[in-house]
Amino acid sequence: MSELNYTVHPSAIIDAGAQIGAGSRVWHFVHICGGAVIGTGCSFGQNVFVGNKVIIGDNCKIQNNVSVYDNVTLEEGVFCGPSMVFTNVYNPRSLIERKNEYRDTLVKKGATLGANCTIVCGNTVGRYAFIGAGAVVNKDVPDYALMVGVPAKQIGWMSEYGEQLDLPLSGEASTTCSHSGATYQLIGQQLNKLD
Repeated sequence: MSELNYTVHPSAIIDAGAQIGAGSRVWHFVHICGGAVIGTGCSFGQNVFVGNKVIIGDNCKIQNNVSVYDNVTLEEGVFCGPSMVFTNVYNPRSLIERKNEYRDTLVKKGATLGANCTIVCGNTVGRYAFIGAGAVVNKDVPDYALMVGVPAKQIGWMSEYGEQLDLPLSGEASTTCSHSGATYQLIGQQLNKLD
């Protein structure tokens, strides 16, 4: 048997067939199902579960007590805060089989999902969006949007660096991130980073 190119704690369970990229770290009591596809340089904190129909991109961090259920896709560099929640059935009932009704959830590159937030299935979280702690996302989230509350509402914009930008929610404006020097331009309700 070949030597692993990632780190696994002895208490973790990795089912046969799971694909895990080089340099990833799998900590205490993690369970990764056999159909999971995981990129390089990822970190899985204590008590994380990863389902069969899950794709996780490079350099994602899944903090303690997160379950990444079937039909969830995380692109590169997604941060899942402690005890945040994904769902995959919109109207679950214990007595009714609904595995054929799973809804896809996509979290795009660089997004942050704060501690104890919930991402209701069937929604997309945009690139570098920032979901505040405890928020409940029940609709698609634009790129770079800062979302808080129950249900989550947009209150601002975030830079790729992870700092709130001084911009209105809509209109035409631009600003520069004080940490990275990157310029962001708002047109209508869409924010773009300029090259």
